[in-house]
Amino acid sequence: MKRIVIVHQWMAGAQGDWRPWLKSELERLGYKVLLPEMPDIDTPVIEKWVAKLAEVVGKPDSDVYFIGHSIGCQAILRYLEMIDTPIGGAIFVAGWFNLENFEDEETAKIAKPWIETPIDFEKVKSVLSKSTLIISDDDPFGCFEKNKQKFSELGSKIVVLPKAGHITTEDGYTTLPQAVEELQKLNN
Repeated sequence: MKRIVIVHQWMAGAQGDWRPWLKSELERLGYKVLLPEMPDIDTPVIEKWVAKLAEVVGKPDSDVYFIGHSIGCQAILRYLEMIDTPIGGAIFVAGWFNLENFEDEETAKIAKPWIETPIDFEKVKSVLSKSTLIISDDDPFGCFEKNKQKFSELGSKIVVLPKAGHITTEDGYTTLPQAVEELQKLNN
């Protein structure tokens, strides 16, 4: 059975935004869906998030797929650096490598290791052959072109949602049918 691991974003837990809807929709389609609560969501640390994913996934294989939101995409990529077994694929929603427009100095300090610690793209590509980035052209955290470019370097298909912000409930997204559609395309 195909397993989908949904990884939430910074400062919003597993039950926020469109994630409960997505879990329910994917289960209806026959997937086993894991929606873990990541540790320290207000002050995310790379090592803790990667360790949590390793715990949740257990033994990775080609039936494991990921859907990440914002910093959840980063956690997935950093987890993929640590494994040697190819997975089925990933959907990255509002994924980023660079950010702008921090709320305050503390937020910038928390984000700094996520932005500055390099990710080995070749290693990630060796276990991730199929992925899609769903991104908005007006994400309040900026860097639209830079983030699109970086995900393109990973080989991700790019889907742009016009004027969708950070693709959260505040931006009008309580459902995300695009993630379901793109996941089904990865399976074909």
